[in-house]
Amino acid sequence: MVDVAVQADRGAASAIKRKPSSLQKAFRRKSTIAFLMALPLILLISILVIYPAFYSLHLATLNKSMQRFVGLGNFEFLFKRETFWLVVKQSCIFAITAVLFKALIGFIVAHFVHNIPAKGQRKWRGMLLVPWVIPPAMSTLAWLWLFDPSYSAFNYTLGLFGAGPVPWTGDAGWARFSVILVNIWIGAPFFMIMYLAALKSVPDQLYEAAAIDGANWWQRIWYVTLPMMRNIIAITTLFSLIVTFANFDIVRILTAGGPLDHTHIFATWAFRVGIEGSDVPLGASVSLFMVPILAIAAVFILRDINKRGNEA
Repeated sequence: MVDVAVQADRGAASAIKRKPSSLQKAFRRKSTIAFLMALPLILLISILVIYPAFYSLHLATLNKSMQRFVGLGNFEFLFKRETFWLVVKQSCIFAITAVLFKALIGFIVAHFVHNIPAKGQRKWRGMLLVPWVIPPAMSTLAWLWLFDPSYSAFNYTLGLFGAGPVPWTGDAGWARFSVILVNIWIGAPFFMIMYLAALKSVPDQLYEAAAIDGANWWQRIWYVTLPMMRNIIAITTLFSLIVTFANFDIVRILTAGGPLDHTHIFATWAFRVGIEGSDVPLGASVSLFMVPILAIAAVFILRDINKRGNEA
């Protein structure tokens, strides 16, 4: 009996030793290991993002000489300036219009490439990604030559058909059109490649079932393709909206905010006020005004994604 009791005690002790602790279980989880491996990068990004964000908030509460606390004085000063509200209007028009057309063109081109045989898709993907791969500053310089009032390639082509020269960057309306056009040309390939990846994940059986039910081409897109791509459309739209709102190089190189500040957006006007105007706190206040606008857009888009996820 004693031997049996001893063996039972030894078995229980070995079982206790073999039982993994909660810490060991946590380390065995793939999600925990992935988080720990990504932690250094997360900390680095946090430092590079959080510190400048709080420093911008601090700058926005100082006077021009950055020696006296003024609270919300910079924002009150901005709200009384007509140029500021013009910049808000132009930034919203620029971002919303450009993102809508980039999404539409990217969707159409993605369908075009998706329907090409597999052997030819790689060539088309490479060519169509060129505008997005080239640095925006270099692309904008090329467009600046195309819009040049004296040697414009566009005006020369229009002259061949008897049309008069167009003041691409000299008129407020045409200047807005020009910067939006360049932004669309640079950003549409990003939407194209994202939508192309989403299209390849849509099961062919859904299209076959829709075709059996008598659905035409448009109905297959509306009832099959778009519902399957809604999440990727929302995420790419949000990402592009943030990047477009913060755009600087296109407007800076193409029009420098002119004529008469009619193409300034948040980034370029913040540079004009903060750096060229030697009023860094006021420039920081201008740049911070993008935060509530983008936060509202992010809440609506992400809430819609979460709502669809819960319904699924």
